[in-house]
Amino acid sequence: MENCIFCKIANKEIPSNIVYEDENTVAFKDLNPQAPVHVLVIPKKHYSSLNEIDDKNIAGSLLLAAKQTAQKLGITDYRTVINTGKEAGQEVFHIHLHILAGRPLKWPPG
Repeated sequence: MENCIFCKIANKEIPSNIVYEDENTVAFKDLNPQAPVHVLVIPKKHYSSLNEIDDKNIAGSLLLAAKQTAQKLGITDYRTVINTGKEAGQEVFHIHLHILAGRPLKWPPG
């Protein structure tokens, strides 16, 4: 997707604070953090939402990249979130997994 900001981050067309990268994914700090640690993990290939992913390798890559990112950041207690669709809170339509940590996270979110 030529106008997708996350595709541009994955392709390194725009600068971002990348904290983890592997062959399938990139993880970078969120520009509008909702917790002391707030990182987004995205696949390098564009998928608008979880509803488009039918490749278990991509889905698994996102989860493993979240784990690797957390380990790299030295966090063991964290929340992962995937918003799917506008009404669920998805604002950028390139699937992304949020890693939130660094403070107590209540459920349901406030």
